Formats: sequence, C-alpha cells, structure tokens
Amino acid sequence: MMHETALVRNLIHRVEKLCADEEAERVVEVAVWLGALCHMSPEHFTDHFRQEAAGTCADQAHLRIETSDDINHPNAQDVLLQSLELETEDGSGP
Repeated sequence: MMHETALVRNLIHRVEKLCADEEAERVVEVAVWLGALCHMSPEHFTDHFRQEAAGTCADQAHLRIETSDDINHPNAQDVLLQSLELETEDGSGP
C-alpha cells in the first residue's frame, strides 16, 4: 500500500509541476504505462490516482492506462507517465 501510494503521489506531483510549467488550468487526460512488476492493476492505479488527484489540476482527468506483461522490460517495476493533455485558460492546449 505504501509503495503504490508513493508511486502515484510522485506521479501527481510531476503532473502538477508540468501543469504549472505550462500555465494550464487543468489536466484533461493522463496516459500512463504500468510495468508488469509494479504490482498495480489498472483498477488499483485508478483508485490511488483518484484519491491523490483530488483537489489538484488533475482532479477530473481522464485516465488512459496501458499495461505491460513483459517482466524483462527495463522499466517493469515502474509506472511511467506517457503523456498529458492540458487545458489552458483560453480553453485550448498549450
């Protein structure tokens, strides 16, 4: 539980920083990749994400989750942020 919370919390901090750097109002979509050995199912990740993203710029973000079953992948233990879709003040992406 601590491991998953820390992984998702770190991801949310990174998303918030990117949102601030781009002066975006909110995050429309977050795409992530779950390694085969990261010990999180898409449902488990979604639960943690919703909990950690509450009240942040990613609060209402759509999640796009890709999973891997390759235990030999160099990032098999990781959760990787693949892309963000941001909405800026004028309603368009940066």
